[in-house]
Amino acid sequence: MNRRRFLATGVGAGAAALVGAGTARAESAAPGAAFKHSVCRWPYGKLSVDQLARMARELELDSVELLERDEWPIARSHGLTCAMGYAPVPEPRTRLTRGFNRLENHAWLVPAYERAIPLAAASRIPNLICFSGNRDGLDDEEGLANCARGLDALLPAAERHGVTICMELLNSKVDHPDYQCDRTPWGVALVKRLGSERFKLLYDIYHMQIMEGDVIRTIRDNHQYIGHYHTAGVPGRHEIDASQELNYPAIMRAIADTGFTGFVAQEFIPTRDPRTALAEAVAICRV
Repeated sequence: MNRRRFLATGVGAGAAALVGAGTARAESAAPGAAFKHSVCRWPYGKLSVDQLARMARELELDSVELLERDEWPIARSHGLTCAMGYAPVPEPRTRLTRGFNRLENHAWLVPAYERAIPLAAASRIPNLICFSGNRDGLDDEEGLANCARGLDALLPAAERHGVTICMELLNSKVDHPDYQCDRTPWGVALVKRLGSERFKLLYDIYHMQIMEGDVIRTIRDNHQYIGHYHTAGVPGRHEIDASQELNYPAIMRAIADTGFTGFVAQEFIPTRDPRTALAEAVAICRV
């Protein structure tokens, strides 16, 4: 399952009992690792948001994210935040494919985010996610200009309320064919064009390993343009353990060395007991 299929099918309505309650407490972060820990909601579709938030709290995470507006209070009820929230949009199932790169989408995207920004601020949600959308024949420069135009309209509100809008980098090779913001240089060019601390990139390590590789160098060279990180194992988008090709402890040390104080969120699809898998992933990332 990828996030597009999750959004399209509505998986996640069912609830299941938590398993593996005996998992040991994750080791503490070293003083130099100032970033916080989060988990994405969609890979845990068999758990309710309440169950996932309870599990995250027990594992000493700071956030459950990629929640809809009506789910934000659930995280708060467990003493967590939602580090990356969704803005309520008319067609959630197409939010990844119909984005800011087309002017016709601004008519509904801009008002949706204008409404979401003060709501996020009131709920202490630090970030709202956004997407470029698919190219559909649009060249990279025109897509960049269109994204900048739509997002620039939101920056006064984002700056006033202290909410950061983050555009996610996704791979167009495996999971999201034709997605436009599929390489770091394109995303960095957009951040530079907008020139605001309230617009950053969501650097998804899984997606950018597929598209570019050279993850640690990219993070070191571009960390000032990155506001959030996602993890998953390559290939397969599963656990971030030794079964996959990325050296996550080294990547986490590189992130910590940049002085990053935001959130690193687990977005892998567990293949075994979800509680055990999540606890192990967070322990790997507490460098």
